[in-house]
Amino acid sequence: MLSEFAWKVGGQQGEGIESSGDILAAVLARRGYHVHGYRVFSSRIKGGHTNYRVRVSTRPVRTPNEDVHILVAFDQESIDLNATEVVPGGVVIADSHFKPKLPEGIQATLLDIPLTQIAQENGSQLMRNVVAIGATAYALGLPHELFHDLIHERWGRKGREVVEQNLAALRAGYDFAKEHLGEVHFSVAPGDGVARPIMSGNDATGLGAIAAGCRIMAAYPITPASDVMEYLVKRLPRFGGVVLQCEDEIASVTTLVGAGFAGARAMTCTAGPGFSLMQEAIGLASAAEVPIVVVDVQRAGPSTGMPTKVEQSDLFAMIGGTHGDAPRIVVAPATLEDCFYVTAEAFNLAERFQCPVIVASDLMLGLSRQTVEEPLDLAKVTIDRGELASEEELAAVPAGQFARYKVTASGVSPRSLPGQPNGQYLATGVEHAPTGKVTENPENRVAQMDKRWRKLEGVRGGGLRYLGDPEPDILFVSFGSTFGAIEETLAMIAADGQKAGFACLTRLWPLPKEELAPLLTRAPRVLVVEQNATGQLRRLIQQELGFHDKLHSALRYDGLPFLPRQLYVRAGEVVA
Repeated sequence: MLSEFAWKVGGQQGEGIESSGDILAAVLARRGYHVHGYRVFSSRIKGGHTNYRVRVSTRPVRTPNEDVHILVAFDQESIDLNATEVVPGGVVIADSHFKPKLPEGIQATLLDIPLTQIAQENGSQLMRNVVAIGATAYALGLPHELFHDLIHERWGRKGREVVEQNLAALRAGYDFAKEHLGEVHFSVAPGDGVARPIMSGNDATGLGAIAAGCRIMAAYPITPASDVMEYLVKRLPRFGGVVLQCEDEIASVTTLVGAGFAGARAMTCTAGPGFSLMQEAIGLASAAEVPIVVVDVQRAGPSTGMPTKVEQSDLFAMIGGTHGDAPRIVVAPATLEDCFYVTAEAFNLAERFQCPVIVASDLMLGLSRQTVEEPLDLAKVTIDRGELASEEELAAVPAGQFARYKVTASGVSPRSLPGQPNGQYLATGVEHAPTGKVTENPENRVAQMDKRWRKLEGVRGGGLRYLGDPEPDILFVSFGSTFGAIEETLAMIAADGQKAGFACLTRLWPLPKEELAPLLTRAPRVLVVEQNATGQLRRLIQQELGFHDKLHSALRYDGLPFLPRQLYVRAGEVVA
């Protein structure tokens, strides 16, 4: 009996690959299973190979795995590219119309099923993915009735006839597999019966923004960040918010600067190319000390790069992008739940320290559809608006003398909002005196620069999460979506009788040196895991803390996520 299995569907972009995976994932999540769905797709609207892997388990899973138990193929290319992942004894469900063949050496059962023909007989060839779901249900020993409610929900708005056609296609696929596969191929352990919501990291990011009081979202569509805007455009207006699709990323981020200056909590969401365009305005927010939140859902670069593939290569741009010395805070969610809580906290950090806050997400974290393992608790989201000047405080200040940029020990100055009498009405990116008036006085310049940078000294705590043995033989250090693969690697190493630990960074800048340094000191070997070609996180740690001889890299930059076994092998090389 399987406590975990993986299902994968492959075909051409635009052939219903995504909807197939979403249907299976949603039904099994409701059944009490833990689910992780990850799609590999081409950088085009239609055409080009795409596949969707759904990993299902009786325990929480946060990453793709290596094995596939059932592969659904809509073309021969999908078999050729993915059949090597099918476990011995697995099943390949393939459409008869392309005369499918398994490569030599693949020990799997080929279910040659006329998906297209069955779909056409029941109303439309577009339903062949539903036929495949029916065959999958039988192969896994699941009753097809489990899928009926979701089919009603998904196609009910198109009318009863469409729903009945899809139900008929589902049953036809189930019956064909029952007749030609014989006995149920896999026996799956039952789920725990707890129906879990399923969502993407981008969805959780949008929800975290709403919970934090964000009421303005300005963005330009870009893969893989557009889903955040699409999520918010349906929901933010319910809370009195506005979503603006701007003409470009420059307009998006400057809209944020204006909104933040006016006192609204505002955010944008983008990816590498768009983030590059935002750099000058991020510097403006830093100089004018305006709170803004920018979410960077990283993808493979440089330039257009591979827009639909994962990478974590914007780290240095997030920390030091823009001209001049412009302080900002960079936080990094590592799990779906983090996308909610870390994004919500980003708004507090932005207002508490009056600076830009960058949320370092990535494509795998943003687009993967996962079960929510812990209920997202709104009670844990607090609102901290920082050093806002009161009406009484401003009333005691002579007109035009409010020291908006007062030099303070903390680096954080009192902030007024436009419309408050005696407050600040004009902000500028030109260097300014405490009252905001433009000046190039050398002493003032040094005082204002030092003041802005002192803010970061107050960013303390909450920047690191530790898992594993407190006295590890090897310490993993990473951020972002590599969390799931490392978490499983720790278990594999522990099963060998060795000790491993994991320092997951949830704040990248300022680096949580006080928490990280003791861990690096204790561990005899350190493996820094990141998805870029140059080891940016390792270099950042060496710049800030040293440990040059102790730090090793595990790098992946082919556009695919790390798998647990890859990290297990790399850890063995480091320990040897």
